[in-house]
Amino acid sequence: MSLAKDRKITQLQSQYMQQQERKDQILKRRKRGLIRRLTLFGLIAAVTSVIVLTTLISQSSAINEKVHQKKELKTQLTELQKDEKVLEEEIVKLNDDEYIAKIARRDYFLSEDNEIIFTLPKKDKE
Repeated sequence: MSLAKDRKITQLQSQYMQQQERKDQILKRRKRGLIRRLTLFGLIAAVTSVIVLTTLISQSSAINEKVHQKKELKTQLTELQKDEKVLEEEIVKLNDDEYIAKIARRDYFLSEDNEIIFTLPKKDKE
């Protein structure tokens, strides 16, 4: 058996053998080309999917931030609307002369003739 392995076998150079070798080479080239194309397509698909995923994640975080900001602005809006109502009531009160006189007596200690103003200290609740 070892003698059979050691013997060199010469190949016949026939036209059929040459055609078969060419076919084998063409098939190898096609397989190599197919593998290269599939690898390139896989890389392009992977890069595209990474880009899409990063875009989606960044958009999601931006949307969450905007929702949070919207909630804060809504609470701020309700507070401002309450303040607006209070200020409108204050405007109506300030158009009344009696209310203005009351404020002047309280804050600036203005008094009418023969009137004495006493200010009492505020009691602390303990």
